[in-house]
Amino acid sequence: MRSVSEKHHIIPVWFFVGVLLLVYGVLIFVSGLAEWSNPPNTVLAELHAPVWWGGLLVVLGGVYCLMFRPGKST
Repeated sequence: MRSVSEKHHIIPVWFFVGVLLLVYGVLIFVSGLAEWSNPPNTVLAELHAPVWWGGLLVVLGGVYCLMFRPGKST
C-alpha cells in the first residue's frame, strides 16, 4: 500500500514540448549543415534556412526544457 506522505510529481506538458523542439531542432540543424556545401536548386537556397530554423528550435527547446524541467521548485 502507498503511504500517505508519498508525493506525486506531475511533469508539465511544456517540458515535453521543449524536448520535441530540441530534438527536431537538432535534426533540422544537422541536415542543414549536411547540405551546406551542396545546396538544393531552390529559390533562396543560399540563405541556408534549415541551419537558421534548426538553431532557433534548439534555442527555444532548451529554454522550454530549462523553464519547465521536472523537480524545479516553483
